[in-house]
Amino acid sequence: MMFSKACEYAIRAAIFLSANSGDGVLVGISDISSEIGAPKHFTAKILQVLTRKRLVSSQKGVNGGFYLDAVQKGRPVIDIVIAIDGDNIFKGCGLGLRECSEKEPCPLHHKFLAVRSGLTQLLTESTIGSLAHSLESGSSFLKKS
Repeated sequence: MMFSKACEYAIRAAIFLSANSGDGVLVGISDISSEIGAPKHFTAKILQVLTRKRLVSSQKGVNGGFYLDAVQKGRPVIDIVIAIDGDNIFKGCGLGLRECSEKEPCPLHHKFLAVRSGLTQLLTESTIGSLAHSLESGSSFLKKS
């Protein structure tokens, strides 16, 4: 597991919202949590954070719900990871050692740099909307039926 459970759910929720909201269509918390396979209360907390960071939009009220606008759909997935898990995965030691550095590397240091660099590039180049396209086309899924 590379990301926390919260981060995994956050990415899934954003992709689901990108594919299923917009043009006045709002998605409720029950539908989101059901479609991403996450507990409802946990999903609500995650969406609160994403809304506060302006990665997701919400509308309160009886007919309220969540949605992504065009700008949010264009945001890179790395923004979600940083909002939920911070940036330690892109900076920290692969073995979790605080003392690890270029000057005093752990046994995994140099090989992990390449992995970290690749992950950073992948998450920077992948937008929420681009990942939603594969969901919409049916070539990918967020939850097995």
